Amino acid sequence: MVWENPSKEELKEILETKKTIAVVGLSNNPERTSYQVSKVMQENGYRIIPVNPTIDEVLGEKAYASLTDIPEEFDIINVFRRPEHLPDVAKEAAKTNARIFWAQQGIVNQEAYDYLKERDFTVIMDLCIKVVHAVLVNK
Repeated sequence: MVWENPSKEELKEILETKKTIAVVGLSNNPERTSYQVSKVMQENGYRIIPVNPTIDEVLGEKAYASLTDIPEEFDIINVFRRPEHLPDVAKEAAKTNARIFWAQQGIVNQEAYDYLKERDFTVIMDLCIKVVHAVLVNK
């Protein structure tokens, strides 16, 4: 099936009810988009859990090497990785309790989408979580 994002109503409901975001590929460099987007989401009341094996901490939060290393529950998996890495991230995501997979603007991978949809995930691709939040929640 061709990938398709949830409706605006569904996106709004996700962002109003799900408050913990594991950010795959979060950089500790303030110049990077992943840092900037995560910082804004944090400032808007979301708990950010960095997932990056090359750093120890970012935005005041301990970083984890992988999604499966995170010892607590999280709601949304927000991915800042190139499209070719999405199938591997999707397979790791399926081993967690989270069921919302959000690939940032410009990131689409049909294989990952199909894999996740078969496992009852809500899949969002090619949308910036910060922009959607600003448009639908922070009006």
